[in-house]
Amino acid sequence: MAKKTSVELISLQCSECKRKNYTTAKNRKNIQGKLELSKYCPFDRKHTLHKEAKIK
Repeated sequence: MAKKTSVELISLQCSECKRKNYTTAKNRKNIQGKLELSKYCPFDRKHTLHKEAKIK
């Protein structure tokens, strides 16, 4: 089994079209809640709010 580290891989899901467009790493010690970033959504063709979601 993989060793549990403080860095976790997450995906960012668009709040409007609900598609997972980006993947990134998050340090659990520094960021306690869910990550929310304003990123470009290629399907909506505009900047939208992207929220943290789990990678399957």
